[in-house]
Amino acid sequence: MNYSEFMKKESFELSDLIAFAYGRFVDDPPGEFDSRLPAPPFLMVDRILSITADGRKGTIVAEQDIKMDAWYFQCHMPGDPGQPGCLCVDAVWQLLGFYCCWRGGLGGGRALGSEEIIFNGQVRPYNKTVRYEIDVKRFSNLKDSGASIVIGDGRVLVDDELIMTVKNARTGIFKGIVYPDYPKESPNSKGGIIKRDI
Repeated sequence: MNYSEFMKKESFELSDLIAFAYGRFVDDPPGEFDSRLPAPPFLMVDRILSITADGRKGTIVAEQDIKMDAWYFQCHMPGDPGQPGCLCVDAVWQLLGFYCCWRGGLGGGRALGSEEIIFNGQVRPYNKTVRYEIDVKRFSNLKDSGASIVIGDGRVLVDDELIMTVKNARTGIFKGIVYPDYPKESPNSKGGIIKRDI
């Protein structure tokens, strides 16, 4: 798929998302098209049902199939298995980062936080599907720095029951921060604050 087709596509299957995670989905990526989704098992969505843009706003609806043998049920917690709530929050960040790329952001993605997270339920091994519904409140492509920022409110539903809300989740795409030469030591091989001029 070429880059212009990617930016017009309105839904993505699991094979698309895995190809994106490995940098193989777009055949003619522009320079610094470095952002990736996490690869399985940390990829927290199985499909994006719809992704839309309307000016600086938009929407994302995605799903995750619950698998009884998922890695997190094996260790969190023995005798009382549940999907960690932080993984649902990470799914919202993953989707917002993908949205930045889909809107033309170039660079590597990073979660930037959220204002409020409320848990009202849980995901258990015999649930079937988690649905992520995100209202993109603001997407900005910052010309001076080349960074892109997206802010959205997320709702997490399991088998159609609302179990979590995430308010003002933020993700950014930044140039010059990726670490493709892992495990070799290089300028981006150590963590700490990300220097950015935004």
